[in-house]
Amino acid sequence: MKLRVSCDLQFNISVSTPFILMLRPRSGTQQWVAREEYRISPRVPVHEFTDNHGNFCQRLVAPAGSFAIHTAAEIYLADMLMRAPEAPFVEVQDLPDEVLKYLLPSRYCEAEQFGQLATEITAGQTPGYDQVSAIEAWIRASLRYDARFSGLFVSAGEVNARQSGVCRDFAHLGIALCRSISIPARMVVGYLYKLEPMEMHAWFEAFVAGRWYTFDATQPYLRSGYVVLGIGRDAADVAVYNQFGPPVYPVIQNVSVQCLKEI
Repeated sequence: MKLRVSCDLQFNISVSTPFILMLRPRSGTQQWVAREEYRISPRVPVHEFTDNHGNFCQRLVAPAGSFAIHTAAEIYLADMLMRAPEAPFVEVQDLPDEVLKYLLPSRYCEAEQFGQLATEITAGQTPGYDQVSAIEAWIRASLRYDARFSGLFVSAGEVNARQSGVCRDFAHLGIALCRSISIPARMVVGYLYKLEPMEMHAWFEAFVAGRWYTFDATQPYLRSGYVVLGIGRDAADVAVYNQFGPPVYPVIQNVSVQCLKEI
């Protein structure tokens, strides 16, 4: 599958404002970036760096006035997402060093609160992939998607208490449940083909059998079409933009995903 993804943001800024952006996808095991566009208006100096999670980030200072960002990419994806029922749990002492940080509680994923619930949800499942599948299915059946919570960042504990939220909240709860039974899990933000309504999307990945697998409780079933922009411990690590100073919000925010070629 070949997709064209794009994001357009426009801000009205009262004073010059530092930004950190995370809008460039990178090639990896599940996607290959064939072509990119990145335009900023007015043009300003941009410094790019790679953060602690391997994400491409851009630093800049936007001047006062209208400030616009356009990004687009053509990306090849596998026609099917990898699944691995019965793939085994990896003992903590055997995990790669770089994966260990995804076992720890984080700002929005207080894993230490969920051990008993995760044990109940996964009872009888083969340790590893099947446990995560059971968690995904439980969240899908138990939580109600409610777009009214899109602007409210809360922890996994609060999401579980109210039993509703948006994609970010579903992912936080899945991550916390996985970590509570010693399965590394991380937040992913990016694009999803045929998402309704079309906007940036969040899901989670879990590490079993020596690799990361995709899980998404907001969708009725997993399909190809996920384009990764950023990964991190939770939503605090994967904002597509952070700005510093007086708060500014996009006056225009358009996200698009088009299929250019079915493989």
